[in-house]
Amino acid sequence: MNTRNRWGRLAAALGCAGMTLTAAPALSAPASEAFRARPPQDEVIYFVLADRFANGDPSNDRGGLKGDRLATGYDPADKGFFHGGDFKGLAGKLDYVQGLGATAIWLAPIFVNKPVQGPKGQESAAYHGYWITDFTDVDPHLGTKADFKALVDAAHARGMKVYLDIVINHTADVIKLKECEGRRCEYRGKADYPVSRRGGVSGTAINAGFAGDADGSAENFAKLTRPDFAYTPYVPAAEAGIKKPDWLNDPIFYHNRGESDFVGESSLYGDFAGLDDLYTEHPRVVQGFIDIYGQWIDEFGIDGFRVDTARHVNPQFWQAFVPAMQERAAKRGIPNFHIFAEVADPDPVALARSTVVDGFSAALDFAFQQAVTETVAGKAGTDRFARLYAADALYRGGEAAGPQIPTFLGNHDMGRFGRRLLVGHPVAPDAELVQRNVLAHAMLMFLRGAPTLYYGDEQGFTGDGDDKDAREDMFASQVAVYNDNRLIGGKVGSADRYDTNAPLYRAISGMAKVRAAEPALRSGRQIVRAAGDKPGLLAVSRIHQGREALVLFNTGAAPVDAHVEVETTSAAWRSAVGACAPAAAAPGSYRVTIAPLDYKICVSEGARQ
Repeated sequence: MNTRNRWGRLAAALGCAGMTLTAAPALSAPASEAFRARPPQDEVIYFVLADRFANGDPSNDRGGLKGDRLATGYDPADKGFFHGGDFKGLAGKLDYVQGLGATAIWLAPIFVNKPVQGPKGQESAAYHGYWITDFTDVDPHLGTKADFKALVDAAHARGMKVYLDIVINHTADVIKLKECEGRRCEYRGKADYPVSRRGGVSGTAINAGFAGDADGSAENFAKLTRPDFAYTPYVPAAEAGIKKPDWLNDPIFYHNRGESDFVGESSLYGDFAGLDDLYTEHPRVVQGFIDIYGQWIDEFGIDGFRVDTARHVNPQFWQAFVPAMQERAAKRGIPNFHIFAEVADPDPVALARSTVVDGFSAALDFAFQQAVTETVAGKAGTDRFARLYAADALYRGGEAAGPQIPTFLGNHDMGRFGRRLLVGHPVAPDAELVQRNVLAHAMLMFLRGAPTLYYGDEQGFTGDGDDKDAREDMFASQVAVYNDNRLIGGKVGSADRYDTNAPLYRAISGMAKVRAAEPALRSGRQIVRAAGDKPGLLAVSRIHQGREALVLFNTGAAPVDAHVEVETTSAAWRSAVGACAPAAAAPGSYRVTIAPLDYKICVSEGARQ
């Protein structure tokens, strides 16, 4: 795209956003593990793909493997291969991450992966971490367990938490199905291919006495002895024993029904894009993963898990796994272990279901992401948020559970928010794009939820689509389709991207300071005070221990001058961000003025003295 940015307008854009340009200083190391006491809603999460962040040890770039890129997975010029980032690199950039205001680091899966997968000519590497073969060790492309421990210890010494991205739905693609050599295996359902017959309802009787998945007892599953009810699974000799723990090498612990269509039954029982789908109803699988991930808590003191593809696993698994992890963490001295699900659905009903039925603490808020996209990158009215928050009552714990829900603007799968801004406002000048990006991050930081930043967004990354196109390098990249991307508030080209003076970095850093200083902005009960069916005013109160913080956004192109309802006891006011009137206009009414694409935060001091 090679669009040159208009630097002359950036300062004005940031001034309109009400932010100072001072980066948050790195915090001193805590004298104890006091950081463990922070509840999940107090965190600002920074999501990182280690391979794309910083290369601290070039000797591990090829993961200790020999051969070409199809053997090692390493090709820094290809967006689908390893680029060299590692644990040491991230550890060396903790000042940068903490200076942004992040208090927790969420790492994409770090476990040993099958280096390369895919049909001939369409190969890709496991730099992202989701093609796991060994759940007990770290991928050598990222370093060693000692390197990982050093990273976790360094983060903890700063009072920062570390969350691991974990996978349970599937492993790497190792198991093959004889009937589908060289072609896609269509899904074969339970009615047409019951577990009690070999190859269909008229086939040979097998697995005598097995009562089906609903009976999760060891006694019942002991009768499941043959995995060839739908297809004939086998492990190629070259990959025999490749998975760890060893029990994962047995096809009996997988569904083996072919590719998921992501609808109905296949969403739970089918292979996710060819990856081996685990039989998560099996008690051996349940206990096996409790043991696997419990060990990571025991050994490294991990502070939480983000659970990949959670909606593709049966609820009974989560009902056993989630409390087991929380209990394991509590015994390790981690009282606020946060375990949140990826349920890739913007419908709040689906998100809330994962907390009520599955038992997760929270789910990543895809509904929030859609609301911000529609209002700030698009042209929808701010009542989109009123509808969103009306659904908070559906979550386990109701509206009180809202503050711990991880919110986000974009990610490694669905792409970056900056891309949505470019699509929604293709002729907007850079200054306006900075304003809109700052406004979106203010919504992320100050509306209910635990804000989750996607690495590189603070440098204005826009990507050029989703998936691989949104996984750019923070260090000087060799990928041509990354280096020609437009950056919001930055210059195109191959360069290290750790600029603490970048406009978005400084804006987010300032927001993090405000959020840290005001408990209501982290834990406060939220009330939508004003919203409309067109771009314009969104006013939200956050109330904590009797103190009201009024958070005001203007998503429109015209200034706002309005009266907003507040608590009748909120008479005297001070500014947290932007200019605020010192007193209520009348009991229960407060006058606000906001410039276009701007936001303010006014904090009540209670009754006037």
